[in-house]
Amino acid sequence: MKLTIIGGGMTGLSAAYLAAKQGYQVTIVEAADKAGGLLNTFEIGGNQLEHYYHHFFTQDAELHWLLKELGLADQTIYKKTTMGVFREGVLYDFNSPFDLLKFKPVGLFDIFRFGMSSLYLGKIAKWKENEGVSTLSWFYKWAGRNMTDALWKPMLDIKFGPYADKVPLAWMIGRLAQRLNSRKGGDERLAYIGGSWKTLLDTLTGKLKEMGVEILVNEPVEEFIVEEGELKGIKTRTREFDGGKYLLTIPSLYFEKIKNSGLDDNGVEYFGAVCTILELKKSFSRVYWMNVADPGFPFGGIIEHTNFIPKEEYNGSHILYLSRYFAMSEDLATMTDEQIKEKMIPPLKKINPEFSEDWIKNVFVFKTKTAATVCDIGFSEKVPHCKAELKNLYIANMAHIYPDERSTNNSIRVAAEACKVMEINADQVPYGASLSGQIGF
Repeated sequence: MKLTIIGGGMTGLSAAYLAAKQGYQVTIVEAADKAGGLLNTFEIGGNQLEHYYHHFFTQDAELHWLLKELGLADQTIYKKTTMGVFREGVLYDFNSPFDLLKFKPVGLFDIFRFGMSSLYLGKIAKWKENEGVSTLSWFYKWAGRNMTDALWKPMLDIKFGPYADKVPLAWMIGRLAQRLNSRKGGDERLAYIGGSWKTLLDTLTGKLKEMGVEILVNEPVEEFIVEEGELKGIKTRTREFDGGKYLLTIPSLYFEKIKNSGLDDNGVEYFGAVCTILELKKSFSRVYWMNVADPGFPFGGIIEHTNFIPKEEYNGSHILYLSRYFAMSEDLATMTDEQIKEKMIPPLKKINPEFSEDWIKNVFVFKTKTAATVCDIGFSEKVPHCKAELKNLYIANMAHIYPDERSTNNSIRVAAEACKVMEINADQVPYGASLSGQIGF
């Protein structure tokens, strides 16, 4: 009844909660200076905001369960949101079938094929049958060349870079299912937590401490203590732990840094991500989520957070995320914050000619090397089995999110499935629309 969790992101925290509820003695060891991983926040406009934009969906049953468990259900904000696509120098609304008819880069027949192919992928297609199919080649065949070149290819290029033509259709099925299931009557309703995701992190970590869970930070794991194929203990920077089970939730690329682990990354690669966050005096656009489908821009998404959560929550400031995934071979991987600002901000004027840098109150840059796994053809073969060959060792990390998209909800799903493998009861976690936690368990 002893569990040591390596990694204090949402998967590790969720597994700790489930195990502690079953009476386990749980310790979390985290290499960073605080738990929370990609959910961590900073202060802006007198409030807290995530380093990397976060919202969630109405169908996220696992996350809704956790919020209810923590007494936070009444702090959930639901709101209709808007989406747009910037293509050929024009911002097009992308919220309803009527909006699609106004998308001038393509014709009516292309729009019809786009609608039917998207509905098929989001509502009917089975991901397991489409792992060996390239998303791009499928779109060229079924959505048509015009729509693929005008929309799908630019969006895949900006998100996956050199891997754009290797993304399996299984991933796109998960992505479209997530988005379409959040729509009702054509409108998309998204959710957020009052006070930012810091509300969830503070409440969850506080609850864990009440339950006797020890959360240690600044403690990277340096060595496994192994005897005759069995993990007997671990050594961190300053501590040593022994006995019980061990759950490894850190990205696979860090496995090789642990002495005696006997683990490798199994070919799993990661995308980095950079979010440049602007605190502005004025609103930049009319939409919440803008996909930039024109070539030559250093960002793929412009998310105006205050078109979702009112600006009054941030002392009247308008909050804008400029987001971009990057491969480790790209220049963004080594750029300084100042270089990133110089690259990201000037192109905004091409989208909104009225924009001026005089609008900017503050600029913040956050970058991570492990924002998402590179999901290529046959990726499921790279996903590690939860029960490792080393006795007492279990693995549950971002690779297990596939074929779904990275999210807090999917991290909870993966944690629940890992607990079941470790014979920790997690039946209380409901199943929603998540496709995660199906490989390796």
